[in-house]
Amino acid sequence: MTDPISDMLTRIRNAGRALLPTVAIPHSRLKESVAQILKKEGYVADVVVEGKPFKTVTLRLKYQGKKCVIEGLKRVSTPGLRRYVGSAEIPRVLGGMGVAVISTPEGVMTGVQARKKNLGGEVLCYVW
Repeated sequence: MTDPISDMLTRIRNAGRALLPTVAIPHSRLKESVAQILKKEGYVADVVVEGKPFKTVTLRLKYQGKKCVIEGLKRVSTPGLRRYVGSAEIPRVLGGMGVAVISTPEGVMTGVQARKKNLGGEVLCYVW
């Protein structure tokens, strides 16, 4: 697998469209950080890290009736083309209605948090 973050976003997107209650993703610290941001922003109900020899990150998805709360996920920075921004150029997703996930020197955070701390970094993905 060349792009684990893209795989994670695709698994979440497919589970939401299939109306599955949970989705399991192979564990990494970066994926766990992105999942915690999704939980904190209200896109996911719960995040659980489990497993002894091979950890998995299990996300419990949120729904409004028959529609997933996560309407869209877009991978911005790819292994072939990394996208870096300074603190002044951090994008706003859907005019502030969505979340840009940024990998900064102080960890993975939302675009709003990075702007407040005056940090730039790699734009991982957009969620709305």
